[in-house]
Amino acid sequence: MEEYSNGKKKNYRLIINMNKNKKKIWDVAVIGGGPAGMMAAGRAAELGASVILLEKNNSLGKKLLISGGGRCNLTNAEFNVRKFLSKFKESDKFLFSAFSQWDAKNTIDFFNAKDMQTKVEDENRVFPVSDSAKSVWSVLVKYMRKGGVTISYNSPVSGFIKYENKIKYLKLENGDEIHASSFILATGGSSRPETGSTGDGCIWLHKIGHNIIDTNPALVPIVIKDPWIKRLQGVSLKNVKITVSQNDKKELSKEGKILFTHFGLSGPAILNLSKDVGELLKYGVVTISLDLMPLMDYGVLDIKIQEMFVKNINKKFTNSLDGLFPDALTSIIVWLSNIDKDKFCHSISRAERLALGKLIKNIPMQAVKLLGVKKAIITSGGVDLKEVDFKNMRSRLFKNLYIVGDMLNIDKPSGGYSLQLCWTTGYIAGNASAKKDD
Repeated sequence: MEEYSNGKKKNYRLIINMNKNKKKIWDVAVIGGGPAGMMAAGRAAELGASVILLEKNNSLGKKLLISGGGRCNLTNAEFNVRKFLSKFKESDKFLFSAFSQWDAKNTIDFFNAKDMQTKVEDENRVFPVSDSAKSVWSVLVKYMRKGGVTISYNSPVSGFIKYENKIKYLKLENGDEIHASSFILATGGSSRPETGSTGDGCIWLHKIGHNIIDTNPALVPIVIKDPWIKRLQGVSLKNVKITVSQNDKKELSKEGKILFTHFGLSGPAILNLSKDVGELLKYGVVTISLDLMPLMDYGVLDIKIQEMFVKNINKKFTNSLDGLFPDALTSIIVWLSNIDKDKFCHSISRAERLALGKLIKNIPMQAVKLLGVKKAIITSGGVDLKEVDFKNMRSRLFKNLYIVGDMLNIDKPSGGYSLQLCWTTGYIAGNASAKKDD
């Protein structure tokens, strides 16, 4: 009964309750057609289970298709499991059991074996060679098709019906019931709600007794107050040190790639700091400082500036920094330095030169807020990890319920870690749910 046609909309509904006395009982019902849900459904079907995947949208993987700017950073090529899990901070102790079964190497091998070649870029980020998230999507769709997964589009779920320590069935918003031996919940968090991630799964779990940690935007751009930031829209820098301070006290720092936008800052390094910045903003003004030359100390940078001034001795200051930074950023540095842009290099004083070096090593700006859940790549919060058995991703409250992906209360850094969590937990849940005696 499965339907696929080059990703085009297949607007049909499965009629499960035509005969109220003879309901179909699936081996596995998966709720949510994102990366974790598709992986889980594909794996369960590969093992011979009858699987239905319920998707509220009219197509699968909407968020997956826009991930990584449409390129899809599908994992991180760190093959030491303990090093990989250290990026998840205090959640690592929960995840070791799951990642010892399916890790980043398994994921890369999985996609490569299905004729999707991958490449490794900065910071071990793994992308499809095609630079298209559609390649990842296609592998998952074919995987499910091969196993005979049945897809029910436009099928929003309203909640679980439980009996004692088991889920009895799912109820759809139209009143239909979905009966199965096992259920896998993969509806994601509440980031990018236009893709269908609206946090419904956490509401359903809370109603049946699971403890839900409040969800908040995570991996989200930061709005900056300083008006000159708008003039840098589209400028990206690879190696920048970002320092976050409050009340003149350094709170945290990180090095990496940043992107200037019309409202402020984005890029991997900024996204990975955003949750902490959001917490600090609750208590007052937050300053973000950029060190544009983190590999040089003040002395070495001063020598470099002197050399540039000597080389451009008869040029105006505004034309003396060519090649050091992108043009738009150079003009901002000239403006922020308070050195007359028309002043010739041979006339710039030692004090002005030293102040310029300090500026390049410390460009301050004021953070206003995080952009919000609509622009968040993921959300933090979710199901209390103590209530999930990570050997099989099964709920400790309901023996036929499995919880995967962004449903879990795990802070996921940028760099392929969030999708790897989906692949790992989805695969393991699919594996476990398909076992008749599990």
